[in-house]
Order: sequence, then C-alpha cells, then structure tokens
Amino acid sequence: MAVSTATLAGGCFWCIEAAFNSLHGVIKATSGYTGGLTKSPIYQTVCTGRTGHAEAVQITFDDQQISYQELLTVFFSLHDATQFNRQGNDIGTQYRSAVFYHDLNQKETAEGFILELNAEQYGKGEIQTTVNAADTFYTAEDYHQEYFLKNPTQGYCRMVVSPKLDKFKEKYRTKLKTENN
Repeated sequence: MAVSTATLAGGCFWCIEAAFNSLHGVIKATSGYTGGLTKSPIYQTVCTGRTGHAEAVQITFDDQQISYQELLTVFFSLHDATQFNRQGNDIGTQYRSAVFYHDLNQKETAEGFILELNAEQYGKGEIQTTVNAADTFYTAEDYHQEYFLKNPTQGYCRMVVSPKLDKFKEKYRTKLKTENN
C-alpha cells in the first residue's frame, strides 16, 4: 500500500466527504478547514467568511488503488468549479473551489487537469478553482464527520447532498467500495 494525501475544497464538505469515503482506494476522507489565517478555526467563525478558510476534505488514499488524477476527476464532477466563491446558494470564500497540493506532482497534475477542462470549455465558463500549496488542515468538529451518513434526512442533506450523491453513485458505481473492502 502506498498511502498519499489529497486536500480538496468544493463547497460544503458534507457532500465531498461522503462521496470520497465511498470510493474504493480511499482510506479516509475527513471534513475540515484550510487555507485561512485564523489558528484553530471553528465552524461558526469559518461560516462568517472572515477567517479565510475553505471548507475542505482531506483524503487519505492508497495510490496503488486510486490515482490522484482519478480523485480530481471525481472532485470536479461533484461541484460546479466555474462558480467563484460559491456553490449554489452557499456563498462566501469558505465555499470556494480549491486544490491544496502536497507535492510538486500534485500541483502539476491539478494545473494540467484544469487547463484540459478549460480547453474542453467545461460547464458554463472558466474554471475558478485555485491551486495552492497545502496549509495546516484543521479537522472539523466531530458532528461534521460523516455528517450525511448520520443525517440523511436533514433538510440540506435531503435537498442538496442526496441528489448529488445519487448522480455520483450512478456515474462511479464501478469504483465504489463493496461490503468486503
């Protein structure tokens, strides 16, 4: 096993975390905050948009089972990367689209991936995803971990997260974990 780390921000972390935790080759996806100035941020302050942090997911994965490129493919299919500092009705810098790279290879892969998406005239416009060096990752409060799994009938989960995950599961059904892994 070759364990690697990826850190991605694509709006509300509940959906991103739930999707990645269901992928074969992902050991763990953890919701948290990164890219800001405040030390030890908490959800209530991150939500104000004044800390500079993005809601992000840190993914620990076995790169012999799933590649960083495959993680990026999934990531860009889970959110609208053409929106600047927002995802749907979630507005603010905390909901920005960002890749936080952990090494030069991840940086080059992410930048190349975005260039390809822009060349294909992805979605509704130019990709707004930033590519930044990984910074301190602060794990979100316990109640945010596996939030969708524990709260599937909560309003936001039912209206926003569930439809996205349904599309994700249909598209990536051959890449999902099974009961045995």
